[in-house]
Amino acid sequence: MNRFFKLQFFFIAAFLLMSKASIAQTFIGSTVDNHAGVHSLLLNPALAVDSKMRLDINLFSTSAYIGNDFLSVDLNDLGGFRNGLEINSDDNKNSTNNNNFIGNVDILGPSVLFNLDQKNSLAFTTRVRGFFNLTNIGGDLYELANTEYNDQTDFSVNMEDASGLIHAWAEFGATYGRMILDDERNSLKGGVTLKYLAGAGGVYGGSKILNAQYNNQSDLLTTSGELSYGYTSGFDSDEISFSDIKSGFGADIGFVYEFKEEDVNVYYNPYKFRLGVSVMDIGSINYDGSSRFIYNMNATIDANEFESKDLDELLEDNYNGVEILGKTKFGLPTSLQFFGDYNLNGKFFVSAQGALALKRSSENPVSQLINSFTLTPRFEKRWISVYSPISIRQYDSSVSWGVGVRAGPVMIGSGSILTNLISSQSKSADVYFGLKVPLYK
Repeated sequence: MNRFFKLQFFFIAAFLLMSKASIAQTFIGSTVDNHAGVHSLLLNPALAVDSKMRLDINLFSTSAYIGNDFLSVDLNDLGGFRNGLEINSDDNKNSTNNNNFIGNVDILGPSVLFNLDQKNSLAFTTRVRGFFNLTNIGGDLYELANTEYNDQTDFSVNMEDASGLIHAWAEFGATYGRMILDDERNSLKGGVTLKYLAGAGGVYGGSKILNAQYNNQSDLLTTSGELSYGYTSGFDSDEISFSDIKSGFGADIGFVYEFKEEDVNVYYNPYKFRLGVSVMDIGSINYDGSSRFIYNMNATIDANEFESKDLDELLEDNYNGVEILGKTKFGLPTSLQFFGDYNLNGKFFVSAQGALALKRSSENPVSQLINSFTLTPRFEKRWISVYSPISIRQYDSSVSWGVGVRAGPVMIGSGSILTNLISSQSKSADVYFGLKVPLYK
């Protein structure tokens, strides 16, 4: 089984492991909370300023997300995931020339946020992240390459701008936030996070034009076009390690505006509404000694080779190609994040939050977030918050509905659990869990 499919199985297994242990896009619905502390920095570094935390120490938090527009599954039947993503005849499939698959795992390690004074705040964060993207891939070809399914019918797919990527890295961040403007009715905050990036490596592939025709009678697959395929030195998607890291640098920058009411308790009503905008994950990691192959895909192969060979072997044994050694730059999942948060009465709030990916894979491989919009009503007090995000997500035609809870040192939730409990045709799922030491004002 090739590297791309293996890692998709890894993301699904990680999702199931965390859900069984009772653990987003990242931490969906929780980052706008006024008591989110360190986690709010994942949305906007300006939220470090004038928070309701004297000190917030994150011990361990993790979030996982998977999504696609090809296969709908019943997540109530976890037994179907024992051997990875099995495709069965009774699954609801939507096969096109440009199906998409995406997954990410986000682990927030020991981190701390504290206020220097009323106008200045600092934070230090550690983080490990992994991304999987398959974009504009023919669904029938994906199905044929899945070794658990061996009854494929004839098909023909014509793919344009197809790409795939696996990338894992660690981050060490330092955040500074400052109150830029503050009067009786208005405040403006700014923040920036500078990050040292430690890359574990990655694998990627892409094609401007790639065609494939499969004949069931002969079990032969005929392909045409050109494929670029490469990986960093020593990278193994089965056993990702940080033994041979490569360095890079990244940054987040954001601003938050707040409109305040007069003659109210500022602890419970710090603002009537607030608006935030940020650009997250600016940067990249350069990998020396990377291998890149350019393959002429004009050939006919035995489809059974998908079962016995990984992608490296299949390409090398069947297609003419050239190898290019050099540097490869993996881009971070740069995105534009924006939100609005309205204070109903000091305890009940409603927020709207959007995320837009700013980068696409072209000459250089890029990890990519999905575009999404989330509406979240929430109940919030010092020691507890309850929120219920409702999201529209790229590659998922249905609405995702979830619930999350922050109770003192513990946070747990999902942006899609309610939808997935009542639906037998889920196309995306996420779950998160966090343990921290919060010291409130």
